[in-house]
Amino acid sequence: MEFSQGDWMALATLLAFVALCGVGVWAFSSSRKAGFEEAAQLPFADEPAGRHSGSEKND
Repeated sequence: MEFSQGDWMALATLLAFVALCGVGVWAFSSSRKAGFEEAAQLPFADEPAGRHSGSEKND
């Protein structure tokens, strides 16, 4: 059985779709939530407590 270029492209598209679905399941799984919430606070780690708004300007 010989595959044409179109067959290879269809297979690559299918594999990319499966990988995208896998990343989506991984990213939105409830077991990852705590780690993502912690990572979301990393930019504020150097600032004093209570200054997370970002609306203030330091002149």
